[in-house]
Parts: sequence; C-alpha cells; structure tokens
Amino acid sequence: MPSPAPRDKRLFTPGPLTTSRTVKEAMLHDLGSRDAAFIETIRAIRHDLLAVAGLLPEHGYEAILMQGSGTFGLEAVVGSVVPPDGRLLVLVNGAYGTRIAKMAEILGIATLLLAVPEDQTPDPEAVEAVLADHPDVTHVFVVHCETTTGILNPIQAIGERVKAHGAVYGVDAMSSFGAIPIDLPACGIDFLVTSANKCLEGVPGFAVILARREALLATEGYARSLSLNLLDQWRGLEANGQFRFTPPTHTLLAFRQALQELQAEGGVSGRAARYRANHDTVVAGLRALGLRPFLDPALQSYIITSFHYPKDPRFDFDTFYRRLSDRGLVIYPGKVSQANLFRIGHIGRLTPQDMQDLVDAVAEVLAGMGVSLPLGA
Repeated sequence: MPSPAPRDKRLFTPGPLTTSRTVKEAMLHDLGSRDAAFIETIRAIRHDLLAVAGLLPEHGYEAILMQGSGTFGLEAVVGSVVPPDGRLLVLVNGAYGTRIAKMAEILGIATLLLAVPEDQTPDPEAVEAVLADHPDVTHVFVVHCETTTGILNPIQAIGERVKAHGAVYGVDAMSSFGAIPIDLPACGIDFLVTSANKCLEGVPGFAVILARREALLATEGYARSLSLNLLDQWRGLEANGQFRFTPPTHTLLAFRQALQELQAEGGVSGRAARYRANHDTVVAGLRALGLRPFLDPALQSYIITSFHYPKDPRFDFDTFYRRLSDRGLVIYPGKVSQANLFRIGHIGRLTPQDMQDLVDAVAEVLAGMGVSLPLGA
C-alpha cells in the first residue's frame, strides 16, 4: 500500500486526511478543462463511483460531481430537490444534522426537526410516527455517520419508513461512503452525498452526489441557486462531459488515482477491514490507558471515535493537542455539547501501526503533562 510522504504529519481526523504519495503525485500535471484527456477522467470517475456503490444501469442512478467541499454538495442537494411548497424533515443527533437544518432555514425551506441526544440514534419507529403526524413532509434527510461522535445511524430502517410515507430520502454519507457498505436501492436512498477527501482518500475540492435519476428529473425548476443547481450540473456533465463552471482539475486527477487505489485494496470491503483494524487498535490501546469512549460500542462506527477527557485536573486539551502535533500526529477536538471530548479518526492512508504509534505517543504525552496513569477516566 502506498505510504504518505515522509515529512507529512499523520492526520487522525475525519478529513481532510492523510493521502498516499501516489495520490499527491497525480496532481503534478496540468490539463485544460476542455482537454479530451480530462473529459475522459471525468467520465471514468463517474463510472467508477457507481461501481464503488455497487450500482448497475438498471438501478437508475447517476453520479454527479460538484465543485466545493462536501458541504457545498449537500447544500446543492437540499437547495435543488425540495419544491417551493415542500417540507423537509431533518433527523438530528449531532452538529452535521444541525447543519442540514440550518441550510434549509437559510434557503427558506419549511423544516421539521426530529432531534435526539448525541449519544443516541433516531428511532425508526419515531420517524414513522412523525411522518404519520405530518403528512405534508415531502423529504427526509439524515446523516449516516455523524462525525460529531462517530455514531452510525440506521439508514436502511429509516429509509423503509420514509419510502412507506412516499417521501424523498436524502443521506449525508460524507464520512462513510467508500468504507461502510451502503445498498442505495435497499435503503430507498434518492440522493446520497459524499466528499472526495474522506473514505475515498482523495484531496478536498469537490463533492459527489449519487442521485436516483427519476427523482433527479422530478426536480425541474426547484433549484434556489445557479452554481449549486444539481439538475443543471448533471445535464452539463451529460451534454459534453464538462463542468458548467471551472472544475477542480488537479483534485479530479488525484481522485482518479484514489479510486484506483481503493480498487487495489479490495474495494469497500478491503478498506473497511483496514479501518476496522485501525479503530480496534486505538480503542484497545486507549482503554488500556484508562481513556473512555463516549459512545456505546453498539452504536460506534469504525470511522472516528470520541473519547472523554481524563478526569485528572492537570489535563489540558490544547497542550495535549500541541504536543501530539509536535510529534507529527494530528487529532481533532470534540464537538459534542454535553461532554468534554477529543476525537480520533481511523480513516485515510493510515494503518494499525500508525494507530499504535498514536497510542504510544498519547501515553508519553500524558505522562509528560503529569496526568496520572492509569487515568481512571
């Protein structure tokens, strides 16, 4: 497996994340946006993304690329698929579900929230009840892996209720697609959004939307933006293979290489195995130090894990973060409202040995800070 460049810090984050040397080297070329070779790159990427998702032509899905971060792609979907008289139900158990609701509010979309605590998943039966009480709901959106905590939401069980209600179903799979198997038809997903720089291990610069063609075509006239018009973006790609506006050329070249490396690793299942081993290494190692994960293991994904701060008053997160960074190891602060946490991502071009290196460094840094070991967190 290609390794990161030796001078790079290792990023134990949910993205941007550590990329292979070969993915970075793929960007060392200039191609014009109308160049035949670049248009072929776009075509190949769109084809390969459907293959990663296990989608066949008869499933009726399209792969759409949208400039910007994953959030841009998500806003393109939210702003393009809900009709003026529609109503959106957003399922919220973290900051990224809240962000979807904020997008809808700014876009002037009538929105209903079903919020649960950050250490719980939305109950599909509760979703069914809300839909029964609100027959005017036309669209439902949920985050698959809510990287606020690393919790994994039951998108198939939720999707079954959404489809029974006759609503359109959108899934933010930003931090899961490419490493957690997702059966879009079985889940009833109409629109799935992910990013180039998460489990697909590319670099930031564009979002990916997998859209059920019939649902996409039904959105004519709904878009609330010119540049983030999902239907027009697809039509442009279909018409001449080009982006409507300046494409992120170098990012796309890197992404094609990243997709080839995903295939070489054994596809989604192969990548999932490595990420799961990464997760297991970190959790076992930090538990042995006395650090306690935030989530019930039954709800925890192998994408990112949140840990409680040590109870020792000598622990200071900023110092902890800086000393790990000085060793070339970058973690993430917590984002949960009800607890003091830090987060460790298990994705990107990292291995269980990298995770063990982090565990060893955490032990040394905490000892250097005078934090008692075992921590008794």
